[in-house]
Amino acid sequence: MKKTKKKKFPYITFTLLFLGSIIWIYPYFWLLFSSFKPTSEIYTRFWPTKFTLEHYKFIFLMSDKLQRPFFRALLNSIFISVTITFSVIVSSAFFGYILSKIRFKGRKGVFNFILFQMLFPGFMFIVPLFVLIKTLGLLNTYSAIILPSIISAWGSFMFAQTFKSIPNDYIEAAKIDGANTFWIVTRVMFPLARSTASIVGLFTFIGAWDNFMWPLIVMKDYNKMPLSVLLASFNHEYSSYVGPILAGSVIQTIPMVLIFLIFRKYFLQGISVSLK
Repeated sequence: MKKTKKKKFPYITFTLLFLGSIIWIYPYFWLLFSSFKPTSEIYTRFWPTKFTLEHYKFIFLMSDKLQRPFFRALLNSIFISVTITFSVIVSSAFFGYILSKIRFKGRKGVFNFILFQMLFPGFMFIVPLFVLIKTLGLLNTYSAIILPSIISAWGSFMFAQTFKSIPNDYIEAAKIDGANTFWIVTRVMFPLARSTASIVGLFTFIGAWDNFMWPLIVMKDYNKMPLSVLLASFNHEYSSYVGPILAGSVIQTIPMVLIFLIFRKYFLQGISVSLK
């Protein structure tokens, strides 16, 4: 009897997980499916009488007439997210190396301060950040969105923890060959921490791509808005255009899905490393 229960238990678990995954993925499937339906059938039919690209054509061809340049917003999101991700990976790698391999007075205090900063939610710093950005005259510029995010305490902590596990022999060998700190970080340490770089980059890109509150506060120019903010403003003023809103939401999810599929190997390695 005990063996029979043990054999049944995995099947029950897998069945429950499969049902849960269907419930979890159904909204995304409905979003993708509905973006190809005619407007009159989005809420009335599960299987449409025909599939259409009219909503996507509206986004890329007709939205400029409504002063909502979706294609420009898509390019803005790509530029902002890629810039932030690259900056975070580079700065985190160097800060992680300094905190893990270079001994200086107050190193533990700096490391503890980074951990302490991670305890506070980001919205606590919105008001002082807004005052600073306004004082610098950066409102309605790309810099207002990018500059507050180019350094990540979490990314620095992840790289520092990874670099601690790398033997110092690699660094000593590189120094014997005449390598400087920049060369050691970029050519020696960084390749050994590719899984950490991938997970930091992936989460940073997703956070920058989906960031809504901060760009909404500092950006009022439709030509410089990221896609997430432009979709929200379009939905607020033109809520009757359901199909284009769904199509824009699908477009917004595509880069995240592609990046995860490309870097999923390193992502899973980074998860396993962080759990050890």
